[in-house]
Amino acid sequence: MTTTLVLLPGLAGDATMWRDQLNALAAWQPRVSEVHMHHDSIDAMAAALLREVPGELALCGASMGGMVAMEAARQAPGRIRGLALLGTTARPESEDMRRLREDAVVLFEQGRIEEVIAPNAHFAFHPAHAQDPELMDAYLRFVLRAGGEQLARQNRAVMRRPDAREHLRAVRCPVLVMCGADDQLTPVECSREIAALAPHADLRVLARCGHMLTMEQPGAVNAGLLEWLAGLPLAPARA
Repeated sequence: MTTTLVLLPGLAGDATMWRDQLNALAAWQPRVSEVHMHHDSIDAMAAALLREVPGELALCGASMGGMVAMEAARQAPGRIRGLALLGTTARPESEDMRRLREDAVVLFEQGRIEEVIAPNAHFAFHPAHAQDPELMDAYLRFVLRAGGEQLARQNRAVMRRPDAREHLRAVRCPVLVMCGADDQLTPVECSREIAALAPHADLRVLARCGHMLTMEQPGAVNAGLLEWLAGLPLAPARA
């Protein structure tokens, strides 16, 4: 049976955030999922992914995409051949973050997207990368392109996310856990926790890197993903 490699973007993300991975992983014919754009909860996104992509799956999720990947592994453990979890957390929403998101959602629904996003975009990056105008522009463009309605819906989904820690010990496939050493949105401790819970986890902490691993340290991310894929019971599609 064919195993499909699916890339799951983070909140407001699209294929832009995987631009440096798509070429590196081309032999596996990766598919960028859009389930986060059409459903209003993490469990619904995972269920939609499982409906839309048949057969066995290797799931690579960044941030919110990692939450979807972990939920898909809970819903269909027998179909998941590997998980790569980048800059994500298994924990439910904290009360402090819930309050911040609720305030942001009000502004998103009023169409005041740039007012929220532009002053806070640097929190997603290592300070050195936050000074890169091309990188910041690419990030801002895809977040603003998502629009206020999407941003409000996705933030609500993240606020209501399940506690994935309850089932990570049951995951039997190889799990690659990667995070930026300077991630201010999902700190390293969140990735350490995932790696401690999943029985077959490999943790990699990337230096000079914030939350946007795929854009900040594409070479290190690609090397990690290629090694993870090589250890899975699947071969490149063109083989």
